[in-house]
Amino acid sequence: MIQWYPGHMAKAKRILKEDLKLVDIVIEVADARIPISSQNPDLRKLINEQSKVTVLNKKDLADAEFNQKWIDFFQNQTDKDAVLLNSLTGEGVSELKSILNNTYDQIASKLAQKGRNPRRLRAMIIGIPNVGKSALINLLAGSKITTIGNKPGVTKGRQWVNVSKKIRLLDTPGILWPKFSDEDKAYKLALTGAVDNDIFDAELAAYKLIDFIIEINEDLLLDAYGLDYLETQAYDILADIARKRGCLMTGGKVDRNRAAGIVINDFRDGKLGRITLEKPAEAAELKVETDNEE
Repeated sequence: MIQWYPGHMAKAKRILKEDLKLVDIVIEVADARIPISSQNPDLRKLINEQSKVTVLNKKDLADAEFNQKWIDFFQNQTDKDAVLLNSLTGEGVSELKSILNNTYDQIASKLAQKGRNPRRLRAMIIGIPNVGKSALINLLAGSKITTIGNKPGVTKGRQWVNVSKKIRLLDTPGILWPKFSDEDKAYKLALTGAVDNDIFDAELAAYKLIDFIIEINEDLLLDAYGLDYLETQAYDILADIARKRGCLMTGGKVDRNRAAGIVINDFRDGKLGRITLEKPAEAAELKVETDNEE
């Protein structure tokens, strides 16, 4: 089972618990390809009834049909604001700004009724590693405020960022939870880049990804790698992909590790198509499994 919980995450969780008392609204950034699995159950428990908006980032990598279904799910089932976002292009950021500005106006109105001057809205951005929190802050601020990386753990500390005259954001490190009890969820997190590549076995992850994709649409694999048919086992399918991509060692033996890396990176880069690994119809089951980890 994949496990990854660096020491700075435990410290960050303790600090986050205290910082929640300082903010008016929480922006939770999740991965649109795995909307439930990319939400930290520990953070959800801490947030509790606090005002919140869910941002499903990387919408361009997820299935467009399921993107909208997931937005409907979060809005209807949890009675919370939810926004689809592409943090690379900025698509969706105006909708998020509108939500934040409306929240600011509501708070400013209440302060005015008490004879007090308005202040900036204090928002906290949270999420697991590598879901695009820093990229989102830069979008909201209109400039490069925070460091962006395509690997987990880039943001190590907390920082306040004034993104406008109305909004102040608290950036926080990506935080996972101490133990993954569900294997499928652990691999989804690994495949989408939430845990460091050195922590998991690339071959095993590639087999799991192949199985996930076959359940969705096996033509995605056939088309991407020019295969005439699929073997019955992911082990053999990866070997066929290795031969197609020239991943061969001395004597013609297939280099499974190299081929696994290609398949995983192709998925992450969207070269296999727009793929959503979780569906709203499965949300109840996924949530139960997540809650069991708390």
